[in-house]
Amino acid sequence: MTNNNNARRKTRHKAHRWARPVLMILCAAVLAAPLSGCVGTAIGVGATAATAAAEERGLAQAAADLGIRTTINALWLDHSEDMTLALNLDVSEGRVLITGVVPKETMRDDAIRLAKRAKGVRQIIDEIRVVQGDDGTSFVRDGLITTQLRTRITLDNQIQAINYAIETVGGTVYMLGIAQNPAELARVRDHARALPYVRRIVSHVIMKDDAGRPNADRSNEARRGNAP
Repeated sequence: MTNNNNARRKTRHKAHRWARPVLMILCAAVLAAPLSGCVGTAIGVGATAATAAAEERGLAQAAADLGIRTTINALWLDHSEDMTLALNLDVSEGRVLITGVVPKETMRDDAIRLAKRAKGVRQIIDEIRVVQGDDGTSFVRDGLITTQLRTRITLDNQIQAINYAIETVGGTVYMLGIAQNPAELARVRDHARALPYVRRIVSHVIMKDDAGRPNADRSNEARRGNAP
């Protein structure tokens, strides 16, 4: 009887570890469906598409970024379940930010190598930490920091929070996205500094008028064309 109970516990544990990455990939596929012309998707997906259209990067680029994210997660999951569970992935206009903690240098190298295989990747930002014997005690605290910061910038009407991705690892807050101007980014940083247990802030946010953005020249021409 004891052996049967142990077997059931192991099965539940394995299922739990698989649940997150599999659910992430399935959700990404569903969200991408209306963008590729599929019919019969849920009503809630339409709201998600409307939200993506409101982002600075636009609906088409948001869909492309979602495709990159889905592809990388699938590659990671196929290579190693542990890799998918250990790492966080954010994508903005083809710029891929990877954060998290892994026990071996080889796992980090494999994660970067696989991420580069995704079509549409313009830049890989490697913020992976290699730490042996990490006990994961800061996981809950990091999640709380991310949630609190996300809430604060969402409630700040001088920040377009939809344009920011935020991850926290070991008290370090990582940010990716597009800022309307330096003042807006400064406000986001100030909100992060005000939170307990934040040790460091690492920003990979670019400005809205950054010349390195996709279609930047076309956007500048449009603004000049609208000028009086």
